[in-house]
Amino acid sequence: MTQPVPGRTQGWLLDGTVRYDQLTDGYRTGIEPVLLAAFIPARPGQRVLEAGCGAGAALLCLAARVPGVVGLGIERNPDLAALAAANAAANPFATGLQFREAAIEPQTAASLGGPFHHAMANPPWHDAGGTPSAIRGRREAKIASGHLLATWVATLAACLEPGGSLTLILPASQLAAAIPACAGNRIGSLILHPFWPRPGRPAKLCLLRGRRFGKGATQLLPGLVLHGEGATYTPAADRVLRGGRALPDGAPDQPAAAPSAPAT
Repeated sequence: MTQPVPGRTQGWLLDGTVRYDQLTDGYRTGIEPVLLAAFIPARPGQRVLEAGCGAGAALLCLAARVPGVVGLGIERNPDLAALAAANAAANPFATGLQFREAAIEPQTAASLGGPFHHAMANPPWHDAGGTPSAIRGRREAKIASGHLLATWVATLAACLEPGGSLTLILPASQLAAAIPACAGNRIGSLILHPFWPRPGRPAKLCLLRGRRFGKGATQLLPGLVLHGEGATYTPAADRVLRGGRALPDGAPDQPAAAPSAPAT
């Protein structure tokens, strides 16, 4: 058994496939990075960039599904960047992942070693005028400045090769800002994948993916209903959130890697 590390909580993602520790006081990972990873059309050996990677959940889930993927995670919080590197080291399938402390700004793109085949992000989106969390790490991970989304889209787009994909997971309320930001940075051929909390409920969460210099028409996919009766996930959602499968129109559907034994 591994020994607890002060300031961290031990855990797993994808039903025990991914060893994943988090900071005790700070942003707590939800389902968003797991869903984000499931929509990245990466293939073995391709390079993926993530902005605001936190403790590495999305890249770890992607590496569990796509053997040999090469990933770089950028995180401005040095404690989270260090924890993401430690989480990668704890998972044998994640040898192609690296994490770096850096802010996402226009001048950042030149230092990241692109071009990349794919870029992704789960950007902060809470209004700065709202009630902030008393915990600094959670506050910094969630509160967005007025131009944050446009800056992140511009920076990630600049890191992509022609035809490379950019994927964001966002609340539906942010699509009105995200779609023009993509168009302004020549991210086209947009695909929208909504998530319905329950049948008949409005979608609160959505994936938005586009291609650098893409010229195809925008598509709206059928989406995914997350919950059935009570708090249980639907079978389709469970296959993604616990089984590590790709979302429709994501990468080729592959099972997650076999769970690794915890380090001793």
